[in-house]
Amino acid sequence: TTLLWAGAICGVIDLMAAMLFSLARGISPTRLLQTIASALIGPKVFEQGGQAAALGFALHFIIAFSVAAIYVGASRYLPPLNEYPIPSGLLYGVGVHLVMTFIILPLTALKRPFSTLFFLVQLAIHAFCVGLPIALVTHYFSAHTQ
Repeated sequence: TTLLWAGAICGVIDLMAAMLFSLARGISPTRLLQTIASALIGPKVFEQGGQAAALGFALHFIIAFSVAAIYVGASRYLPPLNEYPIPSGLLYGVGVHLVMTFIILPLTALKRPFSTLFFLVQLAIHAFCVGLPIALVTHYFSAHTQ
């Protein structure tokens, strides 16, 4: 139950934040989801329309549930993650962003130049919309299932 809620809430909040940031930059939700899929397929994904957007949507939630699973699993062995969910979640979100930016994305087909503004906005999104919700959901279920 914890993983389902943490992954779903994280996935929805993160996607909404990413879409708002993209819309502010003139990028449609479809293009955003295609960009996520382009990490797997490469630039030809932008010629594939809605199917590529659906793949990006699925990949986004696979990632959300994966990072939630790591935190939920770690919280069972590291009690401070449940005792201090706000700082733990914020730090986890920062860590997720750093791993995605400097380890995962360079290994994918998604190639884009580094942008300090984009990096900092994504850092905040990952801290507040990925790490924090996962930590708060994990804390909630930890406190209510004992």
